[in-house]
Amino acid sequence: MLKIWGNADSINVQKVLWCCEELGLSYERIDAGRHHGVVNTPEFRRLNPNGLVPTIEDDGFVVWESGTVLRYLAARHGSGTLWPEDPAARANADRWVDWSNSTLWPAMVPLFRALVRTPAHERDDNAIEVAQRETLEELRILDEHLEGKAYVGGETLTMGDIALGCAVWRWMALPIGRDKLPQVERWHEQLAQREGYRKVVMIPLV
Repeated sequence: MLKIWGNADSINVQKVLWCCEELGLSYERIDAGRHHGVVNTPEFRRLNPNGLVPTIEDDGFVVWESGTVLRYLAARHGSGTLWPEDPAARANADRWVDWSNSTLWPAMVPLFRALVRTPAHERDDNAIEVAQRETLEELRILDEHLEGKAYVGGETLTMGDIALGCAVWRWMALPIGRDKLPQVERWHEQLAQREGYRKVVMIPLV
């Protein structure tokens, strides 16, 4: 059985869990990372020398880095669906995996940490304002891209939606006022209809 090491509230672990749910894969999730520890044990470091989650083992093959794990599972088990077979269509979906990791989440993570993991009396209101503004600027790129599209890669859900959906849930769930992003909101409402998304992504922020 596929084994997944990682804490259930991790954005990167959720990408992998949601992917498995969409593909109907059986898996065992093993608590690791953050408040669970495990990642600094010799046994875990033999799996992933970086000591990070998610890390998976699939029939003896170990993979780490969330984007790589997502691509691996989509290619192995979701060819023609989460992993488009046409190279151009695949690249169209795949770029949003990278964009989520390299652009959207780095802009949002200071806002997330300030509002979810920092006591109110320790928060820097100016830094929060800057992070919220920068995140909104990135989300406007996504909003424009989604005009006339059901999903980020076209008419069907792909790995690109999975990577982005985990970040956008956090934006939607943060205790902030939000400018209107009609296409992102419409797209997110579609994601919220999916059982796997509700099960593993739409959980309280901690």
